[in-house]
Amino acid sequence: MTMQQTTVTEAPKDERAAGTEPARDRYFDLLRALALFRVVLYHLTGWAWLPLLFPSMGVMFALAGNLMARSLRRPAVQVIRGRMRRLLPPLWLLGVVGVTGMVLQGWGPDADGHPGWWWLHLTFWIVPLSDPPYGEGLPGLHGFVGENWAADFAGPLWYIRAYLWYVLLSPVLLKALRALPVGTILAPVALAVAFEQGWIDLPGERIPSALTDFSTFGACWILGMAHQEGILRRLPRYVVPSVAPVIALAGLWYALHHGFGPGNDLDSMPLAQALWSFGTVVLLLHVSPSWTEWPHRLRRWSGAITLLNSRAVTIYLWHNICILVAATLWDRLWGFEALEQNVPGLLESVWPVLAVVWVLIGCCVLAFGWVEDLAARQRPRLWPTGAPRVRTRGGRRRAQPD
Repeated sequence: MTMQQTTVTEAPKDERAAGTEPARDRYFDLLRALALFRVVLYHLTGWAWLPLLFPSMGVMFALAGNLMARSLRRPAVQVIRGRMRRLLPPLWLLGVVGVTGMVLQGWGPDADGHPGWWWLHLTFWIVPLSDPPYGEGLPGLHGFVGENWAADFAGPLWYIRAYLWYVLLSPVLLKALRALPVGTILAPVALAVAFEQGWIDLPGERIPSALTDFSTFGACWILGMAHQEGILRRLPRYVVPSVAPVIALAGLWYALHHGFGPGNDLDSMPLAQALWSFGTVVLLLHVSPSWTEWPHRLRRWSGAITLLNSRAVTIYLWHNICILVAATLWDRLWGFEALEQNVPGLLESVWPVLAVVWVLIGCCVLAFGWVEDLAARQRPRLWPTGAPRVRTRGGRRRAQPD
């Protein structure tokens, strides 16, 4: 879940000519913050209805696609290089911590009996063109981290891999979108249908998983680009409110007729996820009020929302292991007989665990979040609740709008 906060150091020519600078869209900031919160809550609780309430991954890919299309006013190579520079350092730091821990627990070249492949696949921790490997079944740290912790640690990495591929494909997708808007937007959904019907059957796991992610969320990324290009605004106002609910309900209908419920929600139904996310995302983009300033009732939350946006990659990468640690620590309270007898409801509640999770996430922001600033060529900050400041050509500092 993008999770990337895009920094623009120089306005496009048409904006500079008008004497203005690109401003942050606070509506998009709000959507990204809600998406991150929902991701954390869902991975803690597993409540099947949460992806229906708010399809976080589709929203985050749409927001990233929107920013990518805006950035592609500059040369494509420069934009891709900048996106990779922002994305990869937080992943490398995660890999240094995680891979080191796995190796210390015995994971290594002989873990799967193919040492050569182990070293080759390890490079996906450097450039995640495919899913980075991890040690399965590793023991936990008793009372602090649960067993098989590496699986939880590596769980969010599919998003980083998918995001990287979307970035690499964006110049081609943008050209296709301008030439054939409807066909380009619907192509990923058509691919999802083809996979679901068994018309496409590819060997192995890595290529099919990458294509499945593209078929599931590719339309959301392209919708974000279409919004930035003004394609959605050129539609008659009644089209999106009329068509989007039908597409979303088609996804819901498909899910309900294929055993939707706990353990079998939208995340395990790519076609249903693709349709529901498509319909919801296009409605959210259609409504888009494009706030350049926070509405009065949201101003009290501006610092928290800014923090979530500024540390989106760090939060997403580390939240799974924070959940595992929080749940493991909370389970230890069952060992206190007084608590077990007097407040069993509290021990069974997810809300105290959620509070612990966010405390741990805050610790990760303090410990690792500064890497996002370095990746963005900004001055490192521990707790960024305001706009970063960059040095202008005249030597003075100003708030950075986006």
